[in-house]
Amino acid sequence: QVQLVESGGGLVQAGGSLRLSCTASGSIFSINAMGWHRQAPGKQRELVAAITSSGSTNYADSVKGRFTISRDNARTTVYLQMNSLKPEDTAVYYCNLREFIKEYTYWGQGTQVNVSS
Repeated sequence: QVQLVESGGGLVQAGGSLRLSCTASGSIFSINAMGWHRQAPGKQRELVAAITSSGSTNYADSVKGRFTISRDNARTTVYLQMNSLKPEDTAVYYCNLREFIKEYTYWGQGTQVNVSS
């Protein structure tokens, strides 16, 4: 079983920055991807950014150039540096870990990000 613990959400003014962290623990296969999705009220959950265990990254068009995803050397913690935040970035941000061999995705409990205008 894999557990994901997120931190770093909060309230920030438009144009500000926040850094989210997510640490995975448990039995983790080495070939995986970690990332962040978000869900705003009344909207579907959407991909924000993801990074594989080999370092390949993928971003939603809406955050390219503003958000940066990274992982630590042990590849058990993923970070999301969010700059130039906009009110439309307000959402619950969920960390996830996708194990390719098991074809299973684990989810964190979510952390709230609020951006005021």
